[in-house]
Amino acid sequence: MALLKRDERHYTYADYLTWSNSYGEELIDGTAYVREPPGPSASHQRMVVGLCCQIETALEDTPWRVYVAPFDVLLPKSAEEDDQVDTVVQPDILIVCDVQKVDARGVRGAPDWIAEVLSPYTASHDQVVKLPAYERAGVREAWLVHPIERTLAIYQLKGGRYRHPSVLELKGKTRIAAVPGVTIDWDKVLLGIS
Repeated sequence: MALLKRDERHYTYADYLTWSNSYGEELIDGTAYVREPPGPSASHQRMVVGLCCQIETALEDTPWRVYVAPFDVLLPKSAEEDDQVDTVVQPDILIVCDVQKVDARGVRGAPDWIAEVLSPYTASHDQVVKLPAYERAGVREAWLVHPIERTLAIYQLKGGRYRHPSVLELKGKTRIAAVPGVTIDWDKVLLGIS
């Protein structure tokens, strides 16, 4: 599932709403990215489901919410109206603690935590294009999960910047620092993933 530039035009969310109709189309700094087939692999989907199930259970008695792609996340650069926002992403999984940011179309503003499950087709885009957009928007913690290498890179926002990531093996348990009370048990997530 490769990500390609739609063209060289500068787009906004108003434009995006007229042409985006499939999973994974995104807008970053006005550049439109569209996905080419195939869709996410079975192991990618199992990883997302495993993470989401654990997070949903952990958030059960809180007002906080977990969402999965496709779910539009508008990342405004200032106070521009929604239709003028030029960055709209679809993280694989996200947690929003301020439910005021959520409306019928998605989220406006930085989620507290996001995870991208990397694939050979999207890893470069997630690391080089999307990660700086998350940093600029103020996403407090970003996880890049590499299911093939069985590693996790954790980026935490400090002073408005992501420092060098902590890189861990996908084993044991990992706490989400930005969201109290949420810990991922990798043995459960990886059960059944080849």
